Amino acid sequence: MSVEGIITGHEERFDWPEFAGLAQPYILASVPRTGSTYLSHLLWRTGCLGAPLEYLNFQPSGPQGAVSTSPEGQIKLWKMVLARRTSPNGVFGVKAFPLQMEELARTNPALLASAMRFLLRAGPASKVVQLRRRDEDAHAISLARASLSGIWRAEQEAGPGEAPEYSEAVVLRARHELAIQEKAWQQMYRETGITPLVLWYEDVVENPDEAVAQTADYLGVTLDPAQQVDVPHIRQQDQTGANYWRARHADGGSID
Repeated sequence: MSVEGIITGHEERFDWPEFAGLAQPYILASVPRTGSTYLSHLLWRTGCLGAPLEYLNFQPSGPQGAVSTSPEGQIKLWKMVLARRTSPNGVFGVKAFPLQMEELARTNPALLASAMRFLLRAGPASKVVQLRRRDEDAHAISLARASLSGIWRAEQEAGPGEAPEYSEAVVLRARHELAIQEKAWQQMYRETGITPLVLWYEDVVENPDEAVAQTADYLGVTLDPAQQVDVPHIRQQDQTGANYWRARHADGGSID
């Protein structure tokens, strides 16, 4: 499904043939504005690491918004995803943020329980690839600007609208929100005994092939170049406004 003309990757034309066996699952764990969409598409492009998109995100404005108010529809869609988004070698990935899990716990606890039983069925041996950002200022600024502008992808930048006015308070709030979500993942690791593979946004951008290789090694998957697939291209958003905010933030918000 496309969102306002944007190719999201959820479209049927990107499906694999239905997988009938028991898939090897993993979670691509992250928080907003880490470059997780970029990483998910790098992994997906291999054709061997599943297609880890946000299959448990049913926001009305998102690609799965058609079932946003239908728990039964969400369960049906999840089962369809498990069959059609498992790569031919049996690997299934799902990208998730803590706030999405909290929302699903509130609106569809049966689906959340079923999904987590499947994703974490190996107990401490379950696989989680976590993507983080070292530059906390840039991370908070990115979330703050997106929250104010409603622009989350490069494809949205061509539309009308003024750049958001700098707000130190919104940046600080974004930093706090991100810290809470990061702590949620740490809590899950303590409770389950899982040791995740931690990747850093800055490293992924600098050496994407190495990030893919690390993920494959962690999952115990052999990559086969012949299995590569075409996936939507992910473009970086324009950084002009972010750089201005960064300068304002570094100067305590006093630059005009």
